[in-house]
Amino acid sequence: MSRSKARVATDRPQRYAKQLASHLGRRSETSWDEETGVGRLVFQDGTGSLTATDGALLLEVEAEPEFLDRLEDVVGRHLVRFGTKDELVVEWQRDNGQPGTSQRSAGDPA
Repeated sequence: MSRSKARVATDRPQRYAKQLASHLGRRSETSWDEETGVGRLVFQDGTGSLTATDGALLLEVEAEPEFLDRLEDVVGRHLVRFGTKDELVVEWQRDNGQPGTSQRSAGDPA
């Protein structure tokens, strides 16, 4: 299994994590705990976690290497869409030291 992590700077990590877990829960198994600020995502091809910290939302996905790009994209793209007005940017870093995918608003330069 390969793993990828992203730290997304935001003043509202709890709000975005809860919204992301709720939205992705329509097609996947998800959970969100308001008290601990931790959530879990279970996809067909891997898993993920959400952790709200002071000033950031920490994202992690784990899957076989061939599914990692897709999971990064699904989680990152939905989060960026919810956070359009805050111009959230998701930049994934793989556990092997390689950069992963990036998601940002369509108006943001790459």
